[in-house]
Amino acid sequence: MTMLSKNEKVQIIESRLRGLEYKKFGLEIDLLVENAKTTPDSESASNIEGAIQEVSVQLSVLNSELADVNALAE
Repeated sequence: MTMLSKNEKVQIIESRLRGLEYKKFGLEIDLLVENAKTTPDSESASNIEGAIQEVSVQLSVLNSELADVNALAE
């Protein structure tokens, strides 16, 4: 069993969420740049879109975990 406090757990999850939000935004910028090319590489764009989807799933899981941790008693 972990000895972290509820507040510490929330801080860790929120920190990870921020990191993933930065990552997702960076990927969205990468996709904009790829699509702005005269001849966008469809495989690169597809890979970036897949990475964005993967990060979105991770964000969803962490938001769910954050809700669970916030529901814990102090």
